[in-house]
Amino acid sequence: MICHENINYIVETCKKENPCKIDIRYNEPMAGHTSFKVGGPTDCWLRPVRAEAGSDEDFYAFTAALLSAACTENVPVFLLGGGANILVADAGIRGIVLDTGGWTGVQKQQEGLLEFRCGTSLDDAAEIAADLGLSGLEFLAGMPGSIGGAVWMNARCYGREIADVLAETEIIDFTGDAPLQLRLPAKRTDFGYKRSPFQGTDHFILSASLQLTPGNTSDIRAEMDAHRRDREEKGHYRYPSAGSVFKNNEDFGKPTGKIIEELGLRGLRIGGAQVAPWHGNFIVNTDAATASDIRALVNEVAAKVKTATNFELEPEILFMGEW
Repeated sequence: MICHENINYIVETCKKENPCKIDIRYNEPMAGHTSFKVGGPTDCWLRPVRAEAGSDEDFYAFTAALLSAACTENVPVFLLGGGANILVADAGIRGIVLDTGGWTGVQKQQEGLLEFRCGTSLDDAAEIAADLGLSGLEFLAGMPGSIGGAVWMNARCYGREIADVLAETEIIDFTGDAPLQLRLPAKRTDFGYKRSPFQGTDHFILSASLQLTPGNTSDIRAEMDAHRRDREEKGHYRYPSAGSVFKNNEDFGKPTGKIIEELGLRGLRIGGAQVAPWHGNFIVNTDAATASDIRALVNEVAAKVKTATNFELEPEILFMGEW
């Protein structure tokens, strides 16, 4: 059981000691912060906001102080990006949800190298790069989520992934006696399909430096527009969803969505959750679905595929909170 007095103490102490501007809400429903539009309340939701240039150190100091104090008080902290790849339980998330959505923007380090703050949306990052005539982020156009979450998951689409352009990641490391702010050069071998070296660690991703290449702005925007049209035509935006529910597996010989479709599971529903009638690997919130509806449908699809093919589907979405 989380003591709310501990949470209040942590938040108020960190506010007093650090001038960073913060939006704080208690018992905040997570449905408003996830792409599935479901999820119960968290004890405390807070979003540090970057008010003006020069506030970077304020943000770093506040984040480090908050996470250190929470560790001392045994209060869990969940780091929230764009909320695009998670399913939060109907009972919500205990402890503190640290929303990075206010920590946005970019710094141009040198020719072709852009440092994006972790809360920057992926679509905004693609737009910024296009405005500068830089190629490499076209595959992010129209993709929900944030830079921090994309690095953590090694976001992938259209044959490209974040690791292809990642040069360096700035983190706060909490594995030692005191938090350390570090810059880690990216090692391509540390990344894989929907996998990064940050998964399962006590690392908070502050920013990511992406190495891009000069390109023709018209060509860059044409490719971005094509990806956005493709996402729209595939129904990414028709209903609340988290995109692909299950990972693909080369050993299956075909995409997971194709396997699900061949078993006639498109349109399968539990409560307000439905396997999209137009895409086997999407589960959508069509009619006031609960998180329990969606998870039950995920399990049902996986069980039917296992029975029919003996394939073990691995969810791509993360199940967060009190289930």
